[in-house]
Amino acid sequence: MAQLSDSIEQFIKELMSEEAQIELRRNELAQHFGCAPSQINYVLATRFSVDHGYIIESRRGGGGYVRIVRMRQESSGSLLDALLKRVGNSVSEDTATAIIQHLYDLKLVTQNEAQIMRAAISRNALSLPINAKDILRAAVLSNMLVQVFRNHEEAKRNDV
Repeated sequence: MAQLSDSIEQFIKELMSEEAQIELRRNELAQHFGCAPSQINYVLATRFSVDHGYIIESRRGGGGYVRIVRMRQESSGSLLDALLKRVGNSVSEDTATAIIQHLYDLKLVTQNEAQIMRAAISRNALSLPINAKDILRAAVLSNMLVQVFRNHEEAKRNDV
């Protein structure tokens, strides 16, 4: 199953290589890969989420489609808002790690900074019950996100 998911993800990313957004028909994509539409949903939910820098819009029905929009770094305010909304009041370690990886992919943080951020939100660093860990992790990650974007904006101002 992971191999099929990887293939679907790669196919979609190749389609998006030069576009900021694409529209796909879930059923046609499922037919192309010989899988159930639920497999396409799984890939979209796990590999093309806000955590990974994408927004998914879908319309159901006969002419239904799935639109995948890549969030751009230039709109850092909206990206920060989307990430903070995704973090909310509670966030899992996996989701937080995906968000940090996305920041690294956008070159908003260095590899060392990403490693420090992952260490700060890891389950080993937060010795609390699981539900309390997710709440504390959300607060810590939200503060780190705001600081990353402040640093990025400040660096842009200093470059001018």
